[in-house]
Amino acid sequence: MYIYDDIDQRIIDERVAQYRDQTRRYLAGELTDDEFRPLRLQNGLYIQRHAPMMRIAVPYGLMNSRQLRKLADITRRYDKSYGHFSTRQNFQINWPKLENTPDILAELATVQMHAIQTSGSCVRAITTDQFAGVAPDEIVDPRPFIEIMRQWSSFHPEFAGLPRKFKIAVNGAKNDRALILGHDIGLELYLDAANKIAVRVFVGGGLGRTPIIGSKIREHLEWQHALTYCQAILRVYNLHGRRDNAFKARIKILVKALGAEEFARQVEAEWLHLKDGANTITQHEYDRVASFFAADRHAPLPENDAAFESARASDPAFAAWVKRNTHAHKVPGYRAVTLSLKKTGIAPGDITEAQMETVADMADRFSFGELRVSHEQNLILADVKLSDLHTLWKQAREIGLATPNIGLLTDIICCPGGDFCSLANAKSIPIAQAIQEKFDDLDYLHDIGDINLNISGCMNSCGHHHVGHIGVLGVDKDGSEWYQITIGGKQGSDATLGTVIGPSFAAGEVPGVVEKLIATYIAERTEEERFIDTVRRIGVAPFKANVYAKEAA
Repeated sequence: MYIYDDIDQRIIDERVAQYRDQTRRYLAGELTDDEFRPLRLQNGLYIQRHAPMMRIAVPYGLMNSRQLRKLADITRRYDKSYGHFSTRQNFQINWPKLENTPDILAELATVQMHAIQTSGSCVRAITTDQFAGVAPDEIVDPRPFIEIMRQWSSFHPEFAGLPRKFKIAVNGAKNDRALILGHDIGLELYLDAANKIAVRVFVGGGLGRTPIIGSKIREHLEWQHALTYCQAILRVYNLHGRRDNAFKARIKILVKALGAEEFARQVEAEWLHLKDGANTITQHEYDRVASFFAADRHAPLPENDAAFESARASDPAFAAWVKRNTHAHKVPGYRAVTLSLKKTGIAPGDITEAQMETVADMADRFSFGELRVSHEQNLILADVKLSDLHTLWKQAREIGLATPNIGLLTDIICCPGGDFCSLANAKSIPIAQAIQEKFDDLDYLHDIGDINLNISGCMNSCGHHHVGHIGVLGVDKDGSEWYQITIGGKQGSDATLGTVIGPSFAAGEVPGVVEKLIATYIAERTEEERFIDTVRRIGVAPFKANVYAKEAA
């Protein structure tokens, strides 16, 4: 993974000192709330329902064991001994004291971490596939490109005051696990007819209050121009994006208003002033950054391991975990492992400081000292030998991170909701826990098969409910918490937005509604169909009829 040089470290240290003085002045009454607000947001500090919340950057979801130990230490010393991994692949602490936040940033800087641009109207953390670099279907490793883009966009004065927050995702595999069609800019890396790296460019995607699937504005872009083309997009947005209405300020609204063809025309015109300029990526710079993402560290191993196969054949619990929580690796003899942060009764994405310490030890022992954060709010050890899987599984089970439910109904994506967030209309975590308890039968879950259930506490869609096979949205109804249900959403290369099935439900009804949706699927499915396949084949009507049958009678 990328290692800071002296310039990188000095920039982060100087930002910590700057923020420390800003916080001192605020606490001394020298800065008003309005004056301090943009300063704290530039350093990842929100004021939530009960306390400040600090969002810590995990660039493209990759960190090392030393960094995870530091996060554990911070939660132990400055918080309540646990933290939360978000759908943006970042880490959040929910209970820091404002006066301690400069010290927290100083601690992070000692392990090459920060909270810069995790909030505010700027280019946020750039996300990607949690299996980048190891996925068998990968065409181009996106991490060198994202690291170059991260360095380019960090502290960029032109992007420090955009109309609204700006999110970029990059995918380099055949299957899109980065949700590029749901981002302000989505970049798809591929090999063109000349076997050279090229980029497809999508703009104007996004969820939230106005969910829109992104539009392709360029089919073929030479990789050297990725920065200048993105800069052209941001310039057009910065010039024409609305600043008079926060709900209409995202780039998706501008692209929709202009039309994708006209927006693309304006981008191309702006790009003429930037193409081949200082931000053109050179082969030397690409090679320099790519060298940090070593591809030759895997020991030569046989494709099969006798001890692993024996353990899988003799231990059904281990076999179930292997099936759900391990993933194919491009190097023979290795697997990528997902540690589930979705144990029943635990808020999805939450992890204790003790668990973090153990996962750091596991990363050192089994996966080159590195780990990943997934969009689905789980952790990944990406480079585990087949011969180590049984030992790793036993350790993960001891700390509650071996639930074999990856990709199943209880692997729920869930925002913090009304328990923490001041923007939320309703609570999310209790709904997730109630659904997990309703379906806390692994045999039944495996029979249901692959299904994504996403929960958001408000229209901001931090839980990405629009692209869940089943989506749950918290809404305010005369001061009470109700929940709107959608079905048929999907992320990936064929991303779609879910359809609302009808009137909203009280909190206590939601698990039963999900049960009726699943019952409809089981009754209607063909042998090979997943939930999303059945919804696409028969439509929403049969699901709606079953869910509302009692009310209709």
